Amino acid sequence: MARPWILEGVSDDRPVGELLREWRRRRKLSQLDLAIQADVSSRHVSFVETGRTIPSSAMVLHLAEQLDVPLRERNRLLVAAGHAPVYRQTPLDDPDMTRVRAALEQFLRAHAPYPAVAVDRRWNLLLANDSFNVFLAGVDQKLLTAPINLMRLGLHPDGLASRVRNLEQVRGYLLPRLARQAAASGDPELHQLYDELVAHGPVDTTPPDPADIALPIHIRYRGTDLAFLSTITTFGAAFDITLEEIAVETYLPADASTMEFFRRT
Repeated sequence: MARPWILEGVSDDRPVGELLREWRRRRKLSQLDLAIQADVSSRHVSFVETGRTIPSSAMVLHLAEQLDVPLRERNRLLVAAGHAPVYRQTPLDDPDMTRVRAALEQFLRAHAPYPAVAVDRRWNLLLANDSFNVFLAGVDQKLLTAPINLMRLGLHPDGLASRVRNLEQVRGYLLPRLARQAAASGDPELHQLYDELVAHGPVDTTPPDPADIALPIHIRYRGTDLAFLSTITTFGAAFDITLEEIAVETYLPADASTMEFFRRT
């Protein structure tokens, strides 16, 4: 049976106005900016934020849409305003998600012979195809205990980091991204993960080349140099919190020798 109203970690008892103000500031908008975007008066935005007005569920969702608030946090805003949550969060192993899981598995299989994985919002591994094993060779077993975190797996000295030939470039790409994700979501676990991983070495703050549309990753695997381009795919117009938070990372060969390696295996 589906469990549609799971609100993980809901312990924030702040009023809805305070939460909306936090999201507005996170998006670097003034009250006037938000009012113009939402086609409401700045006075109304002010009254909502100060608690003088309790917004309807429709207004909460309208403002949340303008602020690009994740579905999980939209439920939190609704509860803070005294309304029922409207977005489901159904575990991926729930029977109601059978078709979604099957579609994800098919997507990963279709990417073979090249590696592909699906992760949740905290970069915990959900699914992987067989080719992803090239990234697991030599990894300390403590990093392979569920939940396997892809960021930790890639950047921890006992993980893949020891075999990444362009580690500085990979860290310089992934850690700022993780910092932005933590700031945008407000998720304390992502903040903790960032603090843990940044402690393993300095972060290259050089802005990436705009021409780089994908992250290059160069690894050593059993005496062979492999080069990949990594891309992330997310699902638009998600109907469920779980689905909105899933990302699929695919690895394409970046050179002919890597392509040939996977064709032979």
